[in-house]
Amino acid sequence: MTQSNVTSTQDKTLKTGRRQQKVGRVVSNKMDKTIVVVVETLKKHRIYKRTYKQTKRFHVHDEQNACQVGDLVRIEESRPLSKLKRWRLVEIVKQTSGIVPVEELLAGVDPDLSSAKSDEAAEGSSEEEAAEE
Repeated sequence: MTQSNVTSTQDKTLKTGRRQQKVGRVVSNKMDKTIVVVVETLKKHRIYKRTYKQTKRFHVHDEQNACQVGDLVRIEESRPLSKLKRWRLVEIVKQTSGIVPVEELLAGVDPDLSSAKSDEAAEGSSEEEAAEE
């Protein structure tokens, strides 16, 4: 085979190779045309045979800035678009409202805040009942 035939067969095999696709959840959309997607996979420990969850974060190119936090998306490998971006958005599988409940935000910042707030609410309702009697 000549050199040109070898390179043409290599090009064909590279083009026919499928790009890897993953499904994950959007955790950040604060950058312009970039989202951060978390993909969770279940793996089995090679010695103890216990199943554990592994999470990996991917920086994904989102051309229309269409994704919100919490959306379930399908991503696909692409050429390097920046230092960290090697994936692009294929589709939004399931959209969410993008509104995060206040309790989840407080629990993420400081777990004591959410429990203290619920304790105050319980005390306030008991004081109102005592005032009514």
